[in-house]
Order: sequence, then C-alpha cells, then structure tokens
Amino acid sequence: MRFVIEKLVRADRQRVFDIMANYENLDKVIPKYFPSIRVRSVRENIAIVEMHMFLANKEHIMTTKHVTKYPETHDVYVLGGHAKGSHFAEVYQKAEQGTLIKITIDYKEKFFSKFFRKSNIESEYGKMIDEFAKIAEA
Repeated sequence: MRFVIEKLVRADRQRVFDIMANYENLDKVIPKYFPSIRVRSVRENIAIVEMHMFLANKEHIMTTKHVTKYPETHDVYVLGGHAKGSHFAEVYQKAEQGTLIKITIDYKEKFFSKFFRKSNIESEYGKMIDEFAKIAEA
C-alpha cells in the first residue's frame, strides 16, 4: 500500500526537521503514537532504532533504520517486526510560509490491508502528522 501525505507547516525547516526526524525523542515529543523508543546504534547519519508505534489502535513493534540528511530528508526503513519491508521517505522543503513536508509511505502490513481501507490508514497517518505540525508551530 503506497500513499503520499503533504503538509504545510508554518515553522522554519530546521525546527520542523528537528521535531519530526528526531527519532531519539519521539517517545517524549509524541508519546501517544510512540510510547517506546530504543536507539540501538548510531553511525554518522544512520541509526538503528527499536520502536513501538500506535496507529489505528494497534501497536506496531519494529526495528527501523533511519537515514538523515539534515535538514532535507529522513528515510525510515522497517527492518523487522510489524510492517517489515515498509519505507517512509520524508522530504522537508523550504516554502514561502514555512516548510512543506512530503512523506511517501510504502506500507507493508498485512493486518492493515486486510482490515482497513487505504483511506483510513492515510487518515491515521495524517492525524499523526497534524500532531507534529502543532508542536512545530507552537
């Protein structure tokens, strides 16, 4: 299942990136969606992270690889656990009124594809991005 979410955030690109791509503190920034984060290793701009994520009232436990190019891109590859094989590609572009975020999601989760429509999953991810945006704009 593949979809794209775009959001204009009325905040500086570095601030938006620092909040959304800061995998080390997701459990502090937005614990409703990320109750537990454990960084396993970091080498330059690549990190391996164990994540617990709640989405659509379902807990996803994943091992992820984060690749960052500050403050332009953040790619998350799901290496193991729920949604193994998924890829989240985040692009942060300067915009006249802040930052345009474009997230391309290639989601591989049998549970979702079996019980939820694509529009529902997009909506759930959209709500999470809205939460991040509120924090960045505050």
